[in-house]
Amino acid sequence: MPTTATDVGLLALRLGVGGTLFAHGAQKLFGWFGGHGLAGTGAFFDSVGFTPGHTTAMAAGIAEAGGGALIALGLGTPAAGAAVAGNMTVAASTHVPNGFFATEGGLEYPAILALTGATLALSGPGTLSLDHALGHTFNRPWMRAVALVSVVPAVTSVILARRKAVAATAAAEPTPGEPTGAGADDGGAATTA
Repeated sequence: MPTTATDVGLLALRLGVGGTLFAHGAQKLFGWFGGHGLAGTGAFFDSVGFTPGHTTAMAAGIAEAGGGALIALGLGTPAAGAAVAGNMTVAASTHVPNGFFATEGGLEYPAILALTGATLALSGPGTLSLDHALGHTFNRPWMRAVALVSVVPAVTSVILARRKAVAATAAAEPTPGEPTGAGADDGGAATTA
């Protein structure tokens, strides 16, 4: 089968998006490219409700670095694309309160990466890929549907668990004007020196 402009386009897309995702994941996993590694990323994840932070940071880093590398290579494209789509959908969910545009802290960037991952899972990698070279052993039509459908419950559970953790943290924090510390239980009558 001759290489077409579509195949070249898919290769360019895979290399660009896959390379970006690999770098993003390597920041989380190894602290490369100015990242914070698992310890720093895990602490941040804990602070925003992804608990346990170390475990969720590792899962996100593997989905991004591993999924990105596989997308760039065009290997196991349905699973790699679904992993990226799921991970970046979770990331996008954290940006929803800020609106759409990335300049406002919105979901634009992770959403487009999620859509690209899902699109590549559905379209396949093209002929300039390891999947094609290996006879599409890891890129069967049924794998596309299974990969994308199987990621939905995982994404849903992670988003709901985070919302629950954030709500629990918010409920435990005192409301503005509420007395805290010594004297909080006696209506604030106690004074501190």
